Amino acid sequence: MPLYALVDCNNFYASCERLFRPELKGRPVVVLSNNDGCVIARSAEAKALGIPMGAPAFQWEHVFRRSGVAVFSSNFPLYGDLSARIMSILADMAPGVEVYSIDEAFLDLTGVADPHALCRDIRQRVLRWVGIPVSIGLARTKTLAKLANRVAKKQPEHGGVFDLESGQGAEAVLAATEVGDVWGIGPRHTKRLWARRVRTALDFVRLPRTWVRREMSVVGLCTQLELSGVSCLSLERAAAPHKSLLCSRTFGRLVSELSHLREAVSTYAVRVAEKLRREGAEATAVQVYISTPRHRVNVAQHSAQATVALASATAHTPDIVEAALRALADCFREGFEYQKAGVMLLGLTPASARQVSLLDLAPEERQRQRSLMATLDAVNRRFGRGALRYAITCAPDRPWHMRQMRRSPRYTTSWDELPRVG
Repeated sequence: MPLYALVDCNNFYASCERLFRPELKGRPVVVLSNNDGCVIARSAEAKALGIPMGAPAFQWEHVFRRSGVAVFSSNFPLYGDLSARIMSILADMAPGVEVYSIDEAFLDLTGVADPHALCRDIRQRVLRWVGIPVSIGLARTKTLAKLANRVAKKQPEHGGVFDLESGQGAEAVLAATEVGDVWGIGPRHTKRLWARRVRTALDFVRLPRTWVRREMSVVGLCTQLELSGVSCLSLERAAAPHKSLLCSRTFGRLVSELSHLREAVSTYAVRVAEKLRREGAEATAVQVYISTPRHRVNVAQHSAQATVALASATAHTPDIVEAALRALADCFREGFEYQKAGVMLLGLTPASARQVSLLDLAPEERQRQRSLMATLDAVNRRFGRGALRYAITCAPDRPWHMRQMRRSPRYTTSWDELPRVG
C-alpha cells in the first residue's frame, strides 16, 4: 500500500522573520501583503491575540502597538530561498518529493522500513540546517496526510510527527475535523454539505457515493475515497508545464504618467521573462493590463488589456519588453490614475521542441540571444537580482514601486544585507 507524508513549515513566513531575530521568540509576529496592506501570516502568539488572516493593517495598528506585535513587510526573496533549502533537504532524504507550495511538500514513503523514524530525522535536520520548524503527517492517502499534519501541528505531544495509522486512528481524526477544513472541499460545497447536516469529515465519508458523485462531481468522490483510505492522488514528481506566466503588482501610490507605467511594465516584463527561461519555455504572445482603483468611487475608472503576438516563439527579454510596451501604448489613456499593472506571457511552448518558422531568426542569431540571456541570468543568480538591469527599469524615482516600509533584510540573497556580527 502507498504511504505519504505531508511536510508543512510551521507559520512559515513568521518563522523566517524570527530566524535571524532570536529576540522575537515568544513575541507575536505578523507579515503583511504587498504594499503593507493586509495580514498574510501570523505566529501562534499573533493568532492567540485574535488577529485574523486578511486583516487590514491600518485597522489593527492599535493592537500591534498595544500588544508589542512585530510587524514585517513581505520579504519573498528571503522566504523563497529558505523554502528552496528545505525542499533540497527533503529531496535528499525521501524517495519521492512533490513540492506543493512554498511551505509544503508531499513525500512518497512507500516501502520505507521505518517511516516514522525517517520523518523525525527529517524534522530534526530541517530545524538544525535551516532553522525552520516543520510538522509532518503520515497516512495512506495524500488527503489523510493533510489531516494527519493538522494533528501533528496542533497536538505538541506527538513531537511534530503524527502517523494516522497508529495512535488515535483515522476515524477519531475524521470525527474531529470540520468538513470545511478538508483539503478539496471548498466553501460552495461546504454550504451544500451543511444543508444536508454533514458537519464533520466522518459524516462526509459516510454519505452515499452516488450522491457525492452526482452533487460534487468526480473531484468530490475522489476526496471521499481518499478520506476512506483509497488512494486516488499519486505523487506529482514534476509540476505540469504552465500555459501562461504572469507578473503583476499593485503600485505603492497611484500613477498617472505614461513614463512611470513604462518603467513598471518593463520591470514586470523582465521578471516574467526570467521565469519563462527558468521553465525552459518560450512565449508566442505578450499581454499587458492596467487598472485604476476599483473600490474608490472618487477616482475615475479605467481598465484595459492588450495582447501583442510575437513574430516567433522566444524567451529573449528585449523582444518581450518591446511587445509589452506596445501593448501598454494600446491600453493607456490620459487623465486616469492607475493602481495596478501586469504582464502575462501566453502560448508557452518548450524551447527544446519549438517549431521552425519562416519568420525565425538565423540559427546563429538565435543562439547568440540564448547565450546572452543565459549569461544575464547567471550573473543575477550569483550576485543578486538587479546586478545587471535594463536601463528602462533603473529610473531613480519609482512611484509605482511597492511600499515595504517594514521589510526585513534579505539576509540570504543580497550581499549588501548579510547579517553583521559584532
